[in-house]
Amino acid sequence: QPCWNEYLTTRIEQNMIVNCTCPISECHAQPTAAFICSIISSEEIKAKYEKALLRGYIECCSNLTWCTNPQGCDQILLKDGLGYGAACSKCSWISCFNCNFPEAHYPASCHHMSHMTCAKCNHGFCWRCLKPWSPTHKDYYNCSATMSKAAWQKKRFQDYNERCTFHHRAREFAVSLRNRIFSICEIPKFRTLTFVLNACKVLEQARKVLAYSCVYSYYNQDTESMDIVEQQTESLELHTNAL
Repeated sequence: QPCWNEYLTTRIEQNMIVNCTCPISECHAQPTAAFICSIISSEEIKAKYEKALLRGYIECCSNLTWCTNPQGCDQILLKDGLGYGAACSKCSWISCFNCNFPEAHYPASCHHMSHMTCAKCNHGFCWRCLKPWSPTHKDYYNCSATMSKAAWQKKRFQDYNERCTFHHRAREFAVSLRNRIFSICEIPKFRTLTFVLNACKVLEQARKVLAYSCVYSYYNQDTESMDIVEQQTESLELHTNAL
């Protein structure tokens, strides 16, 4: 029993207890949870073992994931299938279910979030394959670590189409909002809401530009000019969301 206790304790502390087998090389039998708990005497080691079992279970379930709050959170999240994530019931952090980026980033795609920059030396690299970002990842969709060229093109279309659809719907919302405010403005004491009507018009125009910039970006192959377009689009989207 002391030998088993030392062996299992070591495996648990090294986070190698899942799929642990008998220490005899010819034997592939795996100790059961009941056997491990009966051998381990330390409550602290038992707690680590239970956490390891939980981690293993979460990793095996495609519809479960951990909250990615960088401040630390041990909450387990249920994926809703949409990919955008949901607010954690414990810390309210919104995680992305599709990639390793620490927070939800819609409308930016997971491919966009693969572009990482070192805070110390400003080196740009791909989060997926760890290769330098420029020039191999200039258009966001040519990381060899992710998918084939045909799959890249399909995913690229889906991402731009999704963003375009989002802005068209947001534009419809701006029109609806403007119409509702216009009806309120007919009441004499609310006529000072004219500035809100103007804001809605600007919002509608901005969403229209953002929607069709997605079409432009999808068909434009000039990577140098696209850098400028993406920067301008990102700036417009930031201010539009704020408005």
